[in-house]
Amino acid sequence: MTLPWVRLETGFPDHPKVLALAGEGQHRAILVYVCALAWSGRHQTDGYIPRAALGMIHGRPVDAAHLVTHRLWADCGSGWVIPDWSDYQQMKATTDGRAEKGKLLACRRWHPQPCDTCNALRNALRNA
Repeated sequence: MTLPWVRLETGFPDHPKVLALAGEGQHRAILVYVCALAWSGRHQTDGYIPRAALGMIHGRPVDAAHLVTHRLWADCGSGWVIPDWSDYQQMKATTDGRAEKGKLLACRRWHPQPCDTCNALRNALRNA
């Protein structure tokens, strides 16, 4: 299950890192950062952006370099990581856990007596 949304702090436009990029005329890098948030949420990569995805988020290598310079991204060799992702966004494990719990609750709702599906879902949640 993908995230249907990601959080963007209301103070984002006047964050010092964003203001520094804007002051250098790097508005495209700012857009790439926001697109990276959405892309990572949709693909549940927990803030990791592989190099191959850069074009998919409207980015160029120069934009990535600006984001790294201003510490909005960290270079990890095979791509980039959005620092502090887990502080502001929902992690894949949490999303998956909520989906499984929802399936179990729906199963219990429609099957008053525990069925094999309900038992399998309950066991999967216990082992997760």
